[in-house]
Amino acid sequence: MAAIQPLQAVANSPFRLYDNISKYFVSQQSLRQELDTLKKQTLVYGVQLQAFASLKSENEDLRNLLDATKASVHSANLAEIVYTGRDPFTQKVIVDRGTTKNVLLGQVVVDGAGVLGQVTRVFSYTSEVTLITDKELAIPIQIERNSLRAIAFGHGRDNKLNLPYLPVNVDIQKGDKLVTSGIDGVYPTGLAVAVVDSVKTNANSPFAQIIAKPVAGIQNHRQVLILSSELNELVAKEIHQVLEADVNNQSNEAKKNSSLRKRHGTL
Repeated sequence: MAAIQPLQAVANSPFRLYDNISKYFVSQQSLRQELDTLKKQTLVYGVQLQAFASLKSENEDLRNLLDATKASVHSANLAEIVYTGRDPFTQKVIVDRGTTKNVLLGQVVVDGAGVLGQVTRVFSYTSEVTLITDKELAIPIQIERNSLRAIAFGHGRDNKLNLPYLPVNVDIQKGDKLVTSGIDGVYPTGLAVAVVDSVKTNANSPFAQIIAKPVAGIQNHRQVLILSSELNELVAKEIHQVLEADVNNQSNEAKKNSSLRKRHGTL
């Protein structure tokens, strides 16, 4: 047996070589399959991570909105921006809430950081919101540092606000926070609006050039809150009373017509 051991090794060497080659190719194929599977899983996990990042951001926005709801004494209606306005010269967005969700004209729209704009058109299932950066929208504000009142207008061409007609010696500094003054009865008092970005003076003009940057996510967030002010609630009550009066009048007219028909039928 010891003498023929080398002969057996030589005789079995082709079979061992075939077996090793088969195992090599089988392992290569399995490794390729595992590599393809891992690549697919990596793509799936990458997409899921992107979705998780988006959900995380949305969750943070909703938490901020909840904090804004707690801070506000007025009722709030959660809405989502569905698309922006088609006119490139205006700053408007469309939200997915309308008259069916008790949205009224003039209501204030905010996010977790501050004021976004105001409802300017209302439909059954959607509403148009004009942003505070639109040139046709004005918002009464006051400086949080010294309670100085002013009116902020949108630039229209960029995401900035302008505080016109203020004298060059006005007590406004870069970094001052602008909040709603509440004197118009539409915007609740104390909502964050913008931060002063620059204060410039010109020797040829008696007014200072004051530019502010909104604190709200004008072009970032999709979830917003539609606030109902005391004036909006009063208007809603009046509208409801008028509608009830119309319904009662129609019912009374119908009863009168019915009684008259019965009389004529009897005659």
